[in-house]
Amino acid sequence: MKIALIAHDRKKELMVKMALAYLPILEKHELFATGTTGLRITEATGLSVHRFKSGPLGGDQQIGAMISEDKIDMVIFLRDPLASQPHEPDVNALIRLSDVYEIPLATNIGTAEILLRGLEAGFVDFREVIHETDNRPISL
Repeated sequence: MKIALIAHDRKKELMVKMALAYLPILEKHELFATGTTGLRITEATGLSVHRFKSGPLGGDQQIGAMISEDKIDMVIFLRDPLASQPHEPDVNALIRLSDVYEIPLATNIGTAEILLRGLEAGFVDFREVIHETDNRPISL
């Protein structure tokens, strides 16, 4: 899977700790990140991470463009809900695109861990099931 990793300044250390804790899972996937977050992850883990610009300089929008082109499968965006962000409209647009294109999005560490454990467990991508059945309802 192609996973985007984004973290606001006060959440970058938490993102690095998460990447270290889930290294065996993350190393099996293609990783993308905004500038500083990607650099911090690479330095701490040795993982290969495709880095975009920093969030305020357009990195969030670059990841949003990849979502709209069906080139991202999951987003982990550790947001700081207590700090005002100068690029808040870009953040909101990224969240909206994740909803529009039905991309799993974690905005906190609890949800991020559930998504990563789901990857490890090999859960089925429900979007693929829908496409395989020609958008016909299926019973679960």
